[in-house]
Amino acid sequence: MIVSLTKRDVERLLVDPSAEARADTARKIAEDFQDKTFTPEQREMALQIFEIMARDAEVRVRQALAEHLKECADIPRDIAMALARDVDAVAIPFLEVSKALSDEDLIEIIRSVGEAKQCAVARREAVSSSVSEALVMVGNERVVTTLMSNRTAEVSEETLELALDRFPESDAVSTSVTRRPGLPVHIAERLVNMVSENLKRHLAGTQSLSSDVTSDLIIQVRERATLGLVDPRFGIGDAEQLVRSLEENGRLSGSIILRSLCIGDLSFFEAALARLAKVPLINAQILVHDETHRGLQAIWEKAGMPESLYPAVVVGMEVAGEMGYDGEAHDRERFRRRMLERVLTQCESGESGELKIDEENLEYLLRKLGDVSGENTLRRAVN
Repeated sequence: MIVSLTKRDVERLLVDPSAEARADTARKIAEDFQDKTFTPEQREMALQIFEIMARDAEVRVRQALAEHLKECADIPRDIAMALARDVDAVAIPFLEVSKALSDEDLIEIIRSVGEAKQCAVARREAVSSSVSEALVMVGNERVVTTLMSNRTAEVSEETLELALDRFPESDAVSTSVTRRPGLPVHIAERLVNMVSENLKRHLAGTQSLSSDVTSDLIIQVRERATLGLVDPRFGIGDAEQLVRSLEENGRLSGSIILRSLCIGDLSFFEAALARLAKVPLINAQILVHDETHRGLQAIWEKAGMPESLYPAVVVGMEVAGEMGYDGEAHDRERFRRRMLERVLTQCESGESGELKIDEENLEYLLRKLGDVSGENTLRRAVN
Protein backbone atom coordinates (compact mmCIF):
# COMPACT_ATOMS: atom_id res chain seq x y z
CA MET A 1 0.00 0.00 0.00
CA ILE A 2 1.01 3.64 -0.35
CA VAL A 3 3.42 4.76 2.33
CA SER A 4 1.34 7.83 3.26
CA LEU A 5 -1.55 5.64 4.48
CA THR A 6 -1.12 4.81 8.12
CA LYS A 7 -1.84 1.39 9.57
CA ARG A 8 -5.03 2.85 11.00
CA ASP A 9 -6.07 4.06 7.52
CA VAL A 10 -5.56 0.60 6.06
CA GLU A 11 -7.41 -1.14 8.89
CA ARG A 12 -10.33 1.30 8.52
CA LEU A 13 -10.66 0.56 4.82
CA LEU A 14 -10.59 -3.19 5.55
CA VAL A 15 -13.29 -3.15 8.25
CA ASP A 16 -15.33 -0.01 7.53
CA PRO A 17 -17.44 -0.27 4.35
CA SER A 18 -18.90 3.23 4.75
CA ALA A 19 -18.65 5.97 2.13
CA GLU A 20 -17.24 8.24 4.81
CA ALA A 21 -14.20 6.01 5.21
CA ARG A 22 -13.56 6.01 1.47
CA ALA A 23 -14.10 9.77 1.27
CA ASP A 24 -11.53 10.34 4.01
CA THR A 25 -9.09 8.13 2.14
CA ALA A 26 -9.72 10.04 -1.07
CA ARG A 27 -8.97 13.31 0.70
CA LYS A 28 -5.77 11.97 2.23
CA ILE A 29 -4.33 10.47 -0.94
CA ALA A 30 -5.36 13.48 -3.05
CA GLU A 31 -3.76 15.91 -0.61
CA ASP A 32 -0.51 13.95 -0.67
CA PHE A 33 -0.69 13.71 -4.46
CA GLN A 34 -1.13 17.47 -4.71
CA ASP A 35 1.89 18.01 -2.46
CA LYS A 36 3.93 15.91 -4.93
CA THR A 37 5.52 13.82 -2.20
CA PHE A 38 5.06 10.48 -3.98
CA THR A 39 7.70 8.36 -5.65
CA PRO A 40 6.90 7.33 -9.26
CA GLU A 41 5.62 3.98 -8.01
CA GLN A 42 3.43 5.61 -5.36
CA ARG A 43 2.11 8.10 -7.90
CA GLU A 44 1.09 5.30 -10.26
CA MET A 45 -0.70 3.50 -7.45
CA ALA A 46 -2.46 6.71 -6.39
CA LEU A 47 -3.74 7.25 -9.92
CA GLN A 48 -5.15 3.70 -9.95
CA ILE A 49 -6.98 4.45 -6.71
CA PHE A 50 -8.32 7.73 -8.18
CA GLU A 51 -9.69 5.85 -11.18
CA ILE A 52 -11.54 3.49 -8.88
CA MET A 53 -12.86 6.26 -6.65
CA ALA A 54 -13.98 8.35 -9.64
CA ARG A 55 -16.43 5.49 -10.31
CA ASP A 56 -17.50 5.07 -6.69
CA ALA A 57 -21.26 4.73 -6.28
CA GLU A 58 -21.32 7.26 -3.43
CA VAL A 59 -21.41 10.93 -4.49
CA ARG A 60 -19.61 12.05 -1.33
CA VAL A 61 -16.58 9.94 -2.27
CA ARG A 62 -16.37 11.39 -5.77
CA GLN A 63 -17.04 14.84 -4.35
CA ALA A 64 -14.15 14.56 -1.90
CA LEU A 65 -11.89 13.34 -4.69
CA ALA A 66 -12.87 16.22 -7.00
CA GLU A 67 -12.49 18.83 -4.30
CA HIS A 68 -8.93 17.78 -3.53
CA LEU A 69 -7.85 17.14 -7.11
CA LYS A 70 -9.23 20.36 -8.61
CA GLU A 71 -5.94 22.19 -8.01
CA CYS A 72 -3.85 19.42 -9.60
CA ALA A 73 -2.95 20.22 -13.19
CA ASP A 74 -1.24 16.92 -13.95
CA ILE A 75 -3.90 14.31 -13.36
CA PRO A 76 -4.76 12.10 -16.37
CA ARG A 77 -7.38 13.39 -18.79
CA ASP A 78 -9.73 10.44 -18.31
CA ILE A 79 -9.96 11.10 -14.56
CA ALA A 80 -10.40 14.85 -15.11
CA MET A 81 -13.13 14.30 -17.70
CA ALA A 82 -14.92 11.78 -15.50
CA LEU A 83 -15.06 14.28 -12.65
CA ALA A 84 -16.05 17.13 -15.01
CA ARG A 85 -18.98 15.13 -16.41
CA ASP A 86 -20.18 13.89 -13.01
CA VAL A 87 -23.25 15.17 -11.18
CA ASP A 88 -23.23 18.90 -10.45
CA ALA A 89 -22.13 18.53 -6.82
CA VAL A 90 -18.96 16.79 -8.01
CA ALA A 91 -18.35 18.53 -11.32
CA ILE A 92 -19.04 22.22 -10.68
CA PRO A 93 -16.24 22.95 -8.15
CA PHE A 94 -13.87 20.97 -10.37
CA LEU A 95 -14.91 22.71 -13.60
CA GLU A 96 -14.51 26.14 -12.07
CA VAL A 97 -10.79 25.81 -11.42
CA SER A 98 -9.19 22.63 -12.79
CA LYS A 99 -6.22 23.25 -15.07
CA ALA A 100 -6.14 19.58 -16.02
CA LEU A 101 -8.79 20.36 -18.65
CA SER A 102 -7.61 21.81 -21.95
CA ASP A 103 -9.62 24.27 -24.02
CA GLU A 104 -10.57 21.37 -26.31
CA ASP A 105 -11.81 19.41 -23.27
CA LEU A 106 -13.83 22.38 -22.05
CA ILE A 107 -15.42 22.94 -25.46
CA GLU A 108 -16.35 19.26 -25.64
CA ILE A 109 -17.89 19.49 -22.18
CA ILE A 110 -19.78 22.72 -22.98
CA ARG A 111 -21.44 21.07 -25.98
CA SER A 112 -22.68 18.08 -24.01
CA VAL A 113 -23.71 19.34 -20.57
CA GLY A 114 -26.38 21.57 -19.08
CA GLU A 115 -26.61 25.13 -17.81
CA ALA A 116 -25.05 24.63 -14.36
CA LYS A 117 -21.83 23.11 -15.71
CA GLN A 118 -21.64 25.66 -18.54
CA CYS A 119 -21.92 28.44 -15.97
CA ALA A 120 -19.10 26.83 -14.00
CA VAL A 121 -16.88 27.01 -17.08
CA ALA A 122 -17.97 30.61 -17.69
CA ARG A 123 -16.76 31.54 -14.18
CA ARG A 124 -13.25 30.15 -14.70
CA GLU A 125 -10.26 32.46 -14.40
CA ALA A 126 -8.99 33.64 -17.80
CA VAL A 127 -11.45 31.83 -20.05
CA SER A 128 -9.95 31.71 -23.55
CA SER A 129 -11.61 33.29 -26.58
CA SER A 130 -12.35 29.88 -28.14
CA VAL A 131 -14.07 28.65 -24.98
CA SER A 132 -16.00 31.93 -24.73
CA GLU A 133 -17.19 31.49 -28.29
CA ALA A 134 -18.43 27.96 -27.54
CA LEU A 135 -20.29 29.18 -24.46
CA VAL A 136 -22.04 31.92 -26.40
CA MET A 137 -22.89 29.60 -29.28
CA VAL A 138 -24.66 26.97 -27.17
CA GLY A 139 -25.32 28.55 -23.77
CA ASN A 140 -28.59 30.07 -22.65
CA GLU A 141 -29.13 33.62 -21.39
CA ARG A 142 -27.84 32.86 -17.90
CA VAL A 143 -24.67 31.20 -19.23
CA VAL A 144 -23.89 34.12 -21.55
CA THR A 145 -24.57 36.67 -18.81
CA THR A 146 -22.24 34.76 -16.47
CA LEU A 147 -19.49 34.78 -19.10
CA MET A 148 -19.87 38.47 -19.91
CA SER A 149 -19.75 39.29 -16.20
CA ASN A 150 -16.39 37.49 -15.91
CA ARG A 151 -13.91 40.32 -16.44
CA THR A 152 -10.99 37.90 -16.79
CA ALA A 153 -12.60 36.09 -19.73
CA GLU A 154 -11.22 36.81 -23.17
CA VAL A 155 -14.16 37.59 -25.46
CA SER A 156 -13.62 38.54 -29.09
CA GLU A 157 -15.61 41.25 -30.87
CA GLU A 158 -17.25 38.56 -32.99
CA THR A 159 -18.39 36.73 -29.84
CA LEU A 160 -19.76 39.95 -28.35
CA GLU A 161 -21.73 40.48 -31.57
CA LEU A 162 -22.99 36.89 -31.42
CA ALA A 163 -24.18 37.34 -27.82
CA LEU A 164 -26.18 40.43 -28.80
CA ASP A 165 -27.53 38.65 -31.90
CA ARG A 166 -28.74 35.67 -29.88
CA PHE A 167 -30.26 37.68 -27.03
CA PRO A 168 -31.33 41.05 -28.47
CA GLU A 169 -34.13 41.46 -25.92
CA SER A 170 -32.12 40.45 -22.86
CA ASP A 171 -31.39 43.26 -20.41
CA ALA A 172 -29.13 40.90 -18.44
CA VAL A 173 -26.93 40.13 -21.45
CA SER A 174 -26.76 43.71 -22.74
CA THR A 175 -26.01 45.09 -19.27
CA SER A 176 -23.21 42.56 -18.67
CA VAL A 177 -21.72 43.32 -22.10
CA THR A 178 -21.89 47.05 -21.35
CA ARG A 179 -19.82 46.58 -18.21
CA ARG A 180 -17.00 44.68 -19.90
CA PRO A 181 -13.63 46.46 -19.79
CA GLY A 182 -12.28 47.85 -23.04
CA LEU A 183 -15.59 47.50 -24.86
CA PRO A 184 -15.11 48.22 -28.61
CA VAL A 185 -16.80 51.46 -29.57
CA HIS A 186 -18.91 49.87 -32.32
CA ILE A 187 -20.29 47.35 -29.80
CA ALA A 188 -21.06 50.21 -27.41
CA GLU A 189 -22.85 52.07 -30.21
CA ARG A 190 -24.93 49.00 -30.95
CA LEU A 191 -25.90 48.77 -27.29
CA VAL A 192 -26.96 52.42 -27.32
CA ASN A 193 -29.20 51.69 -30.29
CA MET A 194 -30.66 48.60 -28.58
CA VAL A 195 -31.49 50.62 -25.48
CA SER A 196 -33.13 53.38 -27.51
CA GLU A 197 -35.22 50.85 -29.44
CA ASN A 198 -36.39 49.27 -26.20
CA LEU A 199 -37.23 52.73 -24.88
CA LYS A 200 -39.17 53.49 -28.04
CA ARG A 201 -41.29 50.37 -27.55
CA HIS A 202 -41.90 51.38 -23.95
CA LEU A 203 -42.99 54.89 -24.91
CA ALA A 204 -45.21 53.57 -27.70
CA GLY A 205 -47.38 52.04 -25.02
CA THR A 206 -48.05 55.36 -23.32
CA GLN A 207 -50.85 57.74 -24.22
CA SER A 208 -49.05 60.94 -23.26
CA LEU A 209 -46.83 61.30 -26.34
CA SER A 210 -47.57 61.29 -30.04
CA SER A 211 -45.58 59.00 -32.30
CA ASP A 212 -43.77 61.97 -33.86
CA VAL A 213 -42.74 63.38 -30.49
CA THR A 214 -41.65 59.94 -29.34
CA SER A 215 -39.48 59.45 -32.44
CA ASP A 216 -37.87 62.88 -32.05
CA LEU A 217 -37.09 62.26 -28.39
CA ILE A 218 -35.60 58.83 -29.07
CA ILE A 219 -33.37 60.26 -31.80
CA GLN A 220 -32.12 62.96 -29.43
CA VAL A 221 -31.40 60.48 -26.65
CA ARG A 222 -29.65 58.05 -29.00
CA GLU A 223 -27.53 60.71 -30.66
CA ARG A 224 -26.39 62.19 -27.35
CA ALA A 225 -25.55 58.79 -25.92
CA THR A 226 -23.74 57.77 -29.11
CA LEU A 227 -21.59 60.88 -29.19
CA GLY A 228 -20.83 60.33 -25.51
CA LEU A 229 -18.93 57.16 -26.48
CA VAL A 230 -16.15 59.36 -27.84
CA ASP A 231 -14.75 62.17 -25.71
CA PRO A 232 -11.95 64.14 -27.37
CA ARG A 233 -11.12 65.83 -24.07
CA PHE A 234 -9.78 62.63 -22.55
CA GLY A 235 -8.86 60.61 -25.62
CA ILE A 236 -11.71 58.18 -24.97
CA GLY A 237 -13.00 56.16 -27.90
CA ASP A 238 -12.14 56.20 -31.57
CA ALA A 239 -14.15 58.67 -33.66
CA GLU A 240 -13.29 56.97 -36.96
CA GLN A 241 -14.33 53.56 -35.66
CA LEU A 242 -17.61 54.95 -34.35
CA VAL A 243 -18.32 56.72 -37.64
CA ARG A 244 -17.59 53.53 -39.56
CA SER A 245 -19.95 51.52 -37.35
CA LEU A 246 -22.72 54.09 -37.69
CA GLU A 247 -22.44 54.17 -41.47
CA GLU A 248 -22.37 50.39 -41.79
CA ASN A 249 -25.58 50.20 -39.76
CA GLY A 250 -27.32 53.09 -41.53
CA ARG A 251 -27.17 55.42 -38.52
CA LEU A 252 -24.69 58.06 -39.69
CA SER A 253 -27.32 60.76 -40.10
CA GLY A 254 -27.00 64.44 -40.86
CA SER A 255 -28.49 65.24 -37.48
CA ILE A 256 -25.81 63.40 -35.50
CA ILE A 257 -23.09 65.04 -37.62
CA LEU A 258 -24.57 68.45 -36.91
CA ARG A 259 -24.98 67.63 -33.24
CA SER A 260 -21.31 66.65 -33.02
CA LEU A 261 -20.33 70.10 -34.29
CA CYS A 262 -22.74 71.76 -31.89
CA ILE A 263 -21.07 70.15 -28.88
CA GLY A 264 -17.60 70.86 -30.22
CA ASP A 265 -16.71 67.27 -31.12
CA LEU A 266 -14.70 68.15 -34.22
CA SER A 267 -13.02 64.74 -34.33
CA PHE A 268 -16.35 63.06 -35.01
CA PHE A 269 -17.48 65.86 -37.35
CA GLU A 270 -14.32 65.56 -39.46
CA ALA A 271 -14.38 61.75 -39.51
CA ALA A 272 -18.06 61.68 -40.50
CA LEU A 273 -17.61 64.07 -43.43
CA ALA A 274 -14.50 62.20 -44.54
CA ARG A 275 -16.41 58.91 -44.51
CA LEU A 276 -19.43 60.20 -46.41
CA ALA A 277 -17.37 62.23 -48.88
CA LYS A 278 -15.03 59.25 -49.38
CA VAL A 279 -11.84 61.26 -48.86
CA PRO A 280 -8.91 60.58 -46.51
CA LEU A 281 -9.33 61.98 -43.01
CA ILE A 282 -6.33 64.29 -43.35
CA ASN A 283 -7.87 65.78 -46.50
CA ALA A 284 -11.17 66.28 -44.71
CA GLN A 285 -9.46 68.04 -41.81
CA ILE A 286 -7.72 70.47 -44.18
CA LEU A 287 -10.97 71.18 -46.03
CA VAL A 288 -13.04 71.62 -42.87
CA HIS A 289 -10.61 74.14 -41.38
CA ASP A 290 -10.10 76.17 -44.57
CA GLU A 291 -10.41 79.80 -43.47
CA THR A 292 -12.18 80.76 -46.71
CA HIS A 293 -14.87 78.12 -46.03
CA ARG A 294 -14.62 76.99 -49.65
CA GLY A 295 -13.18 73.69 -48.52
CA LEU A 296 -15.88 73.28 -45.88
CA GLN A 297 -18.64 73.93 -48.41
CA ALA A 298 -17.09 71.53 -50.91
CA ILE A 299 -16.82 68.59 -48.51
CA TRP A 300 -20.26 69.35 -47.00
CA GLU A 301 -21.80 69.12 -50.45
CA LYS A 302 -19.81 66.04 -51.49
CA ALA A 303 -20.89 64.29 -48.29
CA GLY A 304 -24.50 64.82 -49.36
CA MET A 305 -25.41 67.03 -46.42
CA PRO A 306 -28.44 69.40 -46.62
CA GLU A 307 -27.52 72.66 -48.34
CA SER A 308 -30.05 74.51 -46.20
CA LEU A 309 -28.04 73.76 -43.05
CA TYR A 310 -24.71 74.86 -44.45
CA PRO A 311 -24.97 78.47 -43.06
CA ALA A 312 -25.44 77.03 -39.58
CA VAL A 313 -22.39 74.80 -40.07
CA VAL A 314 -20.29 77.83 -41.00
CA VAL A 315 -21.42 79.57 -37.82
CA GLY A 316 -20.71 76.43 -35.82
CA MET A 317 -17.17 76.17 -37.18
CA GLU A 318 -16.53 79.84 -36.40
CA VAL A 319 -17.78 79.40 -32.85
CA ALA A 320 -15.79 76.17 -32.39
CA GLY A 321 -12.67 77.98 -33.58
CA GLU A 322 -13.14 80.72 -30.98
CA MET A 323 -14.13 78.54 -28.05
CA GLY A 324 -12.95 75.29 -26.57
CA TYR A 325 -13.37 73.11 -23.53
CA ASP A 326 -12.12 74.78 -20.38
CA GLY A 327 -11.16 71.55 -18.62
CA GLU A 328 -13.46 72.13 -15.68
CA ALA A 329 -16.40 69.96 -14.64
CA HIS A 330 -19.37 70.02 -17.04
CA ASP A 331 -17.33 71.94 -19.63
CA ARG A 332 -19.07 70.10 -22.49
CA GLU A 333 -22.45 71.37 -21.27
CA ARG A 334 -21.10 74.91 -20.91
CA PHE A 335 -19.64 74.71 -24.40
CA ARG A 336 -23.05 73.72 -25.75
CA ARG A 337 -24.75 76.62 -23.98
CA ARG A 338 -22.17 79.09 -25.31
CA MET A 339 -22.57 77.59 -28.76
CA LEU A 340 -26.35 78.00 -28.51
CA GLU A 341 -26.02 81.66 -27.56
CA ARG A 342 -23.64 82.42 -30.42
CA VAL A 343 -25.61 80.48 -33.01
CA LEU A 344 -28.82 82.25 -32.03
CA THR A 345 -27.10 85.63 -32.25
CA GLN A 346 -25.30 84.99 -35.52
CA CYS A 347 -28.04 83.04 -37.28
CA GLU A 348 -30.89 85.37 -36.46
CA SER A 349 -29.30 88.63 -37.59
CA GLY A 350 -26.76 88.99 -40.34
CA GLU A 351 -25.24 92.24 -41.41
CA SER A 352 -28.37 93.07 -43.42
CA GLY A 353 -30.64 92.21 -40.51
CA GLU A 354 -31.95 89.12 -42.28
CA LEU A 355 -31.79 85.54 -41.10
CA LYS A 356 -28.66 83.66 -42.16
CA ILE A 357 -30.77 80.49 -41.96
CA ASP A 358 -34.50 80.05 -42.47
CA GLU A 359 -36.76 79.55 -39.46
CA GLU A 360 -37.50 75.87 -40.12
CA ASN A 361 -33.83 74.94 -40.23
CA LEU A 362 -33.03 77.21 -37.30
CA GLU A 363 -35.59 75.29 -35.24
CA TYR A 364 -34.00 72.03 -36.38
CA LEU A 365 -30.58 73.30 -35.36
CA LEU A 366 -31.84 74.33 -31.94
CA ARG A 367 -33.14 70.83 -31.33
CA LYS A 368 -29.70 69.44 -32.22
CA LEU A 369 -28.03 71.90 -29.87
CA GLY A 370 -30.01 70.60 -26.94
CA ASP A 371 -33.69 70.38 -26.18
CA VAL A 372 -33.78 70.44 -22.39
CA SER A 373 -37.56 70.59 -22.37
CA GLY A 374 -37.59 67.48 -24.54
CA GLU A 375 -35.41 65.63 -22.06
CA ASN A 376 -37.78 66.60 -19.26
CA THR A 377 -40.73 65.34 -21.32
CA LEU A 378 -38.96 62.03 -21.81
CA ARG A 379 -38.21 61.66 -18.10
CA ARG A 380 -41.88 62.31 -17.22
CA ALA A 381 -43.05 59.76 -19.79
CA VAL A 382 -40.69 57.07 -18.53
CA ASN A 383 -41.41 57.71 -14.86
